[in-house]
Amino acid sequence: MAVAAWVGITMTIVFNIIKATVGLRVSSEEEIAGLDIEEHGLVSSYADFMPMTAQFNSSVSSAVPVSDAIPVKIENDIEVADGKVRQVVIVMNQNKFDTFKDAMENIGVTGMTVINAQGCGMQKGNVEFYRGVELEMQLLPKVKVEIVIAQVPLDLVIKTAKKALYTGKIGDGKIFVYNVEKVVKIRIGEEGVDAIK
Repeated sequence: MAVAAWVGITMTIVFNIIKATVGLRVSSEEEIAGLDIEEHGLVSSYADFMPMTAQFNSSVSSAVPVSDAIPVKIENDIEVADGKVRQVVIVMNQNKFDTFKDAMENIGVTGMTVINAQGCGMQKGNVEFYRGVELEMQLLPKVKVEIVIAQVPLDLVIKTAKKALYTGKIGDGKIFVYNVEKVVKIRIGEEGVDAIK
């Protein structure tokens, strides 16, 4: 009984000292980024795991304000779709997917295909450190999104994607645009623009 009382009192004192000095929890920004990044500098510990329903805080500050990096162009005319069917393929960071998805819904994009992917750009991945050992990360976890559009203006999709995905850091992603020759809706046989309405 005396040992249990001693342990309880000692633990209470020690935890209160820790809480008052360094704190028992990390900051909300560190929680969102993940402790693997903060503690070990490793961004891809769980490359195959991506919770698609997670809500990320978009208020985390960027490295550079988007207004400083991308020239602002004021357009008076209303963007109108040209009626061509196009496929827009976007490769992005995993933690930006929810922000991107909401932005696409707001401009009228009604469907998308989402694929978990791994890849790297010209930088050939990042050199990371895990428990003090340098690791060369050739393939980083990404999300690949494919969207087929005809009624939503292409420039609006690109502009919205850039705004949603921009952080100013290496690895923000890429946007690819392809012309689509033919679209067929299997269920009722509609083709072209009607097939993607």
